[in-house]
Amino acid sequence: MKTKAFRPDKINVITLGCSKNLVDSENLITQLRGNDYEVTHEKEESDANVVIVNTCGFIDVAKKESIDTIVEYANIKREGGIDKLYVTGCLSQRYKDDLEAEIPEVDAFFGTLEMPALLARLEADYKHELLGSRQITTLPHYAYLKISEGCNRTCAFCAIPLMRGKHISRPVEELVMEAKNLASRGVKELLLIAQELTYYGLDLYKTRELPRLLHALADVEGIEWIRLHYAYPSKFPLEILDAIAERKEICNYLDIPLQHVSDPVLEAMRRQITRVETEALLDTIREKVPGIAIRTTFLVGHPGETEEDFESLLDFVRKQEFERVGVFQYSHEESTRAYDLPDDIPAEVKAERAQRLMEVQQEISLRKNEAKIGLVLRTLFDRKEGKYFIGRTEADSPEVDNEVLVLAKNNYVRLGDFADVRIIGAEEFDLYGELVIG
Repeated sequence: MKTKAFRPDKINVITLGCSKNLVDSENLITQLRGNDYEVTHEKEESDANVVIVNTCGFIDVAKKESIDTIVEYANIKREGGIDKLYVTGCLSQRYKDDLEAEIPEVDAFFGTLEMPALLARLEADYKHELLGSRQITTLPHYAYLKISEGCNRTCAFCAIPLMRGKHISRPVEELVMEAKNLASRGVKELLLIAQELTYYGLDLYKTRELPRLLHALADVEGIEWIRLHYAYPSKFPLEILDAIAERKEICNYLDIPLQHVSDPVLEAMRRQITRVETEALLDTIREKVPGIAIRTTFLVGHPGETEEDFESLLDFVRKQEFERVGVFQYSHEESTRAYDLPDDIPAEVKAERAQRLMEVQQEISLRKNEAKIGLVLRTLFDRKEGKYFIGRTEADSPEVDNEVLVLAKNNYVRLGDFADVRIIGAEEFDLYGELVIG
């Protein structure tokens, strides 16, 4: 009789990096539980005897966190605290050979698209019938929905295509099925994510089909908010804006990473767009969807970025007055096109430019928040923390954007529910409010 050599009792999955990695971990957990494994996610005091680390390899800081986490669990394994250690995700995809040589305590490394192989190593079957029934690790009223994998863009600074491969869209029908399953379990907000949201459908349908997908998802009963993340500005399909304007379920919110605005830097970045074209696109977005909250990110310190280029970026941010801004400092990544350029901006200059940019945005954010005092805003409440119930408006995505704080002693809300809140105070990145009763 054939017997199994090893069957772990409990597995703890550790997720590092972005929301796309989180979705991968949630799919892995779903498959493992479907094979009758007991699985926890990022449990600090876990009695699991198997650990799976899902890594990020995007930039230096993320790579360091991933390596430190692997080493931490390798030490625990060496001391007998766990039996098996597996590593998956972006860092493993990109540096598998180096990691195998440097950290031999790891039992096996797997790439970003090798979940079936990881399951096989654990003597688990990949169950196709579980597609669409993903376990979520976020708060129960919202979930990320990854609509595609990979990226076909050739941005000079970005290593994502090296780790995630070419763009692969998921069929509309499959995504709708997953959305219905999530809604049946109480999810009210879908956060659509992809490396390049606006490219959706070109590979499957030969046309950009994000608008069709948005309408199909908006038809799912129980879904009240649909939020769009990571739209690419070049060749932006304007039909998306029509869908946002037409459907109340689609938030007046768009995450569109612009990265820079100085033409020489945009050219060096291979972004396929100019400042004039960027400004025209932003004008169109605001014209077609009045009141839309635009979130963007910028990359400072790219090779060749001069002080003049950076001042141009500051000027642009002051004029555009974005609702939300994030800033990254350039990381010199092997095998990217920018790696052939000299990393000629000192680290302290990168940090100083990032700080200056955020100081400009902080002033804008405070001014915009103060203008909301007296308004009544529909708010989705996520949690209670200290003396406050904490929620978000349509203009805010979880973990990265502003929050609304309501004193618990004067108000009561049920977590995961919407409520109308009158704004009575404002700070740079927070609003204070009171419930509107009746």
